Amino acid sequence: MSRTITVGLDGSSESRAAAEWAAREAKLRGLALRLVHVWQPVPEPMAQAPLLGAETHQHWTERIPREAAAGLRLRHPGVEVSTEQCSGNAAEALCSAAEESALLVLGSRGMSGLGGFLVGSVGQAVLAHAELPVVLVRAGEQAADEHEMDPTGIPSAAAPYRPVVLGLDTGRPDEGLIEFAFDAAVRRATSLRAVHGWNPPPYYAYGLSADPGFHDTLAQSEAAGLAEVLGPWRRKFPDVEVLEESRHGSPALHLIDASREASLVVVGRRVRRNPLGVHIGPVTHAVLHHATAPVAVVPHD
Repeated sequence: MSRTITVGLDGSSESRAAAEWAAREAKLRGLALRLVHVWQPVPEPMAQAPLLGAETHQHWTERIPREAAAGLRLRHPGVEVSTEQCSGNAAEALCSAAEESALLVLGSRGMSGLGGFLVGSVGQAVLAHAELPVVLVRAGEQAADEHEMDPTGIPSAAAPYRPVVLGLDTGRPDEGLIEFAFDAAVRRATSLRAVHGWNPPPYYAYGLSADPGFHDTLAQSEAAGLAEVLGPWRRKFPDVEVLEESRHGSPALHLIDASREASLVVVGRRVRRNPLGVHIGPVTHAVLHHATAPVAVVPHD
């Protein structure tokens, strides 16, 4: 089992928020933290400039992870923090550096007015090709945001964690995805909120209009399917309170709504070996862009 959490760091506010989240997660898991900074080689014309040359560029690129690591060690005593520098394509370098890690953590800019994510080209490329769980942390994320209000109504990291939210497709449930979510709930000593959104197949439209009770029958069937999938996991993790939500409508919208009261949202991504395309999936893509909590994307076959 890997003993490291890797975080991509570029000095931006979103990557600093990701590093803070990764340090907290490393403490929860008893793992080491590795900061990876990917720098682009200086173009030849810049390399000849006395103030913007290769040595100046190297100094600043080395300074970013060094100073970030020093601050993390002060704020998170007991967490082992190391740094690594890579050059070249950022997405490829990050995926390669994180190959033996338990998690890869990236920052993402907050969307103005929505408080969600804006996933850049590097983040999307990493998500599409990484074969380990990737966590996206929005700019401005604070430790207290993952916790309930304290008794006086003030956000506090000393209060209990908010629930972990799991987006679940009962037609194709993946054990690795479900276990990741339960494990996150156990480490946070919080509940697991399993959200399943469903819509009837198009050919059921006639039945719905002809029989008003047909919708209730479908709803009961979907709820029973969710309970059946989660049954073995309830027995495996008896200390985790599980809240089952099988709701008619868009799975993405239900997960985005649930993210407002979550410490972490866990969604899946089906692995596709074709190198072309984004391969994130419409539900995961929507959740990544609009969730208001950190989002873990767990790849599975």
